[in-house]
Amino acid sequence: MTDALTSATPGSPVSFEVSTNVPTTHGLFEMRAYRDLVTSAEHVAVIAKTPDGRAPADGALVRVHSECLTGEAFGSLKCECGPQLDAALDTIAAEGGVVVYLRGHEGRGIGLINKLKAYRLQEDGLDTLDANLALGLPADSREYGGAAGILADLGITRVRLLSNNPEKRRQLVEHGITVDSLVPLVVGISAQNAGYLDTKRDRMGHTLPSHLDTGAA
Repeated sequence: MTDALTSATPGSPVSFEVSTNVPTTHGLFEMRAYRDLVTSAEHVAVIAKTPDGRAPADGALVRVHSECLTGEAFGSLKCECGPQLDAALDTIAAEGGVVVYLRGHEGRGIGLINKLKAYRLQEDGLDTLDANLALGLPADSREYGGAAGILADLGITRVRLLSNNPEKRRQLVEHGITVDSLVPLVVGISAQNAGYLDTKRDRMGHTLPSHLDTGAA
């Protein structure tokens, strides 16, 4: 693990910038900031020690989480991103692990304005995938090389991935990270996002239940 301020391992897709301890409503975390040398995005590794006080190592529980301003800051019910982030932080606070928070991934990589344009098309009946395509944009353009580089900097080459998305697993493995298992993260389901989650399951291959309990009476 790199400890100096601002350094890059030769061949790494990220450069380490700074580490600091941050108390949060979820617990006390070490936050390590990285710059993506491919996209120039700024990413953060949120790290919680294990109950015995050790730093996460191989086999750690890891969440690779894409930035979602609408869901995390504004509480949008059109997705489950905010509850997923909260649940991941609570889980690593209790068990130890890492949340790799990837900026520049808004709207599966299309950006905030295009994401809101896609939302508008969804009001006319398109699903989340077709709305992106109707804008002439990829259904999902996210790339996880930066996440793999961050994990490698932390000395973690094998993880239990807290995710429902097999594509994250595939890309991490492609970038040299062994994924022992996908640990389900099924939270934040509501009547407002049930169709969105159906599309993720049926058209994008996410491992979600065939029946989603929205909590509606």
